[in-house]
Amino acid sequence: MKLCRFNDGRLGIVEDGHVRDVTAALDALPAYRYPLPPFDPMIANLDAVAARALELAAAAPALPIDRVRLSSPVANPGKIVGAPVNYQKHLDEVRDNAALHHNVASTMAPIHTAGLFLKATSALVGPGDGIALRKVDRRNDQEVELAVIIGREANGVSAADGYKYVAGYAIGLDITIRGPEERSLRKSPDSYAVLGPWLVTTDEIPNPGDLNLRIAVNGEERQSSNTRYLILGVPELIAYASSFYTLRPGDIIITGTPEGVSPIQPGDVISACIEHIGTMEVRVRAA
Repeated sequence: MKLCRFNDGRLGIVEDGHVRDVTAALDALPAYRYPLPPFDPMIANLDAVAARALELAAAAPALPIDRVRLSSPVANPGKIVGAPVNYQKHLDEVRDNAALHHNVASTMAPIHTAGLFLKATSALVGPGDGIALRKVDRRNDQEVELAVIIGREANGVSAADGYKYVAGYAIGLDITIRGPEERSLRKSPDSYAVLGPWLVTTDEIPNPGDLNLRIAVNGEERQSSNTRYLILGVPELIAYASSFYTLRPGDIIITGTPEGVSPIQPGDVISACIEHIGTMEVRVRAA
């Protein structure tokens, strides 16, 4: 199933180029009162919401996908976890290009040494929101990544059990300002984490470790690779992250980007595609 959020909080099922409006399925969510839970309620109750959405789908109005404004399929993640230099060829290009590494040792270290990093949840947007670049006097880069959406609480889990904690997958864009500062600062401005175009449930992606992914800017291909080249795959990243902190429903892991990162600027149009998920277009502007 492909579930999207669109037009200011509506819920849809994506089928054959259309969105079926199943917003009423959100009635399956429990009521929460303050203090609100530290997780995304829809993702925590995804099975109930999806079952109700399927009941409503046949009679639901269908809107052309190009007529709706797509939001992030996750509204309230507790954290966005990033995996730096998780493709060997990307690590090689970072080491070879001073414009990328700025002589910062952690930037040039493999993921086993560099570890993971957190992006601010305030950076999260959907493809319909676009990217608003800050520090336009500096290099801002596009990075396409497979995004993993956590479906249930994970704390100290093994890689062998990692897939059990996944609710679904999406395309992630990890936008990055180049410079000497810590990664989390340079990757956390508003709109620098794009998630979309929808959430694809795990039954539609039996092997996330073998997905083609690519990105083009203004029609020019910049990145093209396959998730088989990840240094740490999806279950290993879940195990790694959960060894440091608890993962909760709606938390997002962006798994790293392959080689080919390159600058973007206001006016650009980014097209990102991952096999079995889809394609999303994102427009770039100045903040």
